[in-house]
Amino acid sequence: MITNPTRQRTLRGVRPSHPTARSGGRIRNSAEHQAALSCRLTPRDHWIVAMLAEHRVLTATQITGMAFPSFRSGRQRLRELHQWSVVDRFQPFATVGSAPMHYVLAPAGADVLAAAHGLEPRDVGYRHDRALGIAHSLQLAHTIGVAEWFAALVAAARHQPAQNTTLETWWSETRCARLFGDLVRPDGYGRWTAHGRRVEFFLEFDLGTEALARVAAKLTGYAALAAATGITTPLLVWLPTTRREAGARTALYRAWRGLDQPAAVPVATAAAALLDPHSPLPSPADPVWLPLHRTGTARDGARLPLHRLSEGWPHLDQPHRGGPAPAQPGPGGSSDSGTGPHRLPAPHPMPPAPSPRGGTTAAP
Repeated sequence: MITNPTRQRTLRGVRPSHPTARSGGRIRNSAEHQAALSCRLTPRDHWIVAMLAEHRVLTATQITGMAFPSFRSGRQRLRELHQWSVVDRFQPFATVGSAPMHYVLAPAGADVLAAAHGLEPRDVGYRHDRALGIAHSLQLAHTIGVAEWFAALVAAARHQPAQNTTLETWWSETRCARLFGDLVRPDGYGRWTAHGRRVEFFLEFDLGTEALARVAAKLTGYAALAAATGITTPLLVWLPTTRREAGARTALYRAWRGLDQPAAVPVATAAAALLDPHSPLPSPADPVWLPLHRTGTARDGARLPLHRLSEGWPHLDQPHRGGPAPAQPGPGGSSDSGTGPHRLPAPHPMPPAPSPRGGTTAAP
């Protein structure tokens, strides 16, 4: 959960997922299987495939929270997609409790993705061993934590349709590194709209394992990016505890004041501990953000919800109020092109409307 992010040290090895006799085993990917999938995969299934290609790994909890009416219906559909070799899964061994099932793209899913873009499977840059290799990554907890952060925004937007709330853009760390990696390597880039206001941002997601001086040193890269592009993009720094946030704000403020043009790098901080654990949908959209230039401790009303952060930076463009959303350019006008030889576009973070057929179909 976003209010209690998983630490890497709590994950010890991986429990692989094996087909059971009851499920009848997994279906081998073939031309005939691809033809059968063409009439069985819903738009939501295609969205899941694209999201796994973009973000490498998502948990069952994240996928169901973003795209399904209940965990039970989502789990059933993911089980079917796994049986059809569209997705693969693994379960990290947790020292306390049990970790949720983690899903990655499988060969049949990669073929579906390639066909949707008129490409050959090899052209989307997919390798099965690389997809499953994240199960052993020392960055797995961090990757899942970033995904949980954005997934909470998607879930919050789904439950607030009357407020015109949506996560318009969510770029992965891999996409950001390819576009901006010579200067900065943010953990994600997003564009959030709520109550007629829009804010775009880079995200630095902190689990408390990195020296605060190193976190603060990243501001130099963001300043260089702003100078090179002429675009001011806010930086959000998410921390696990209020104590960690207090220390980070001191280090960040010192580094921020030392920049040639501090106003070109608007920074805001928040802590997961500030979210209400009793709220049905706690998310980073809640009033937990404090712009860096507001010194001292947070006072009543000092914290802002995500969509109102622009109030802390009057020099930024005026808030978006209606009108069509922009086509998905990124900071500095970067085109929305992705990883792989053919640079697949980033999927829209919000899932498509439920299919009239529902999320469950008979296995092929």
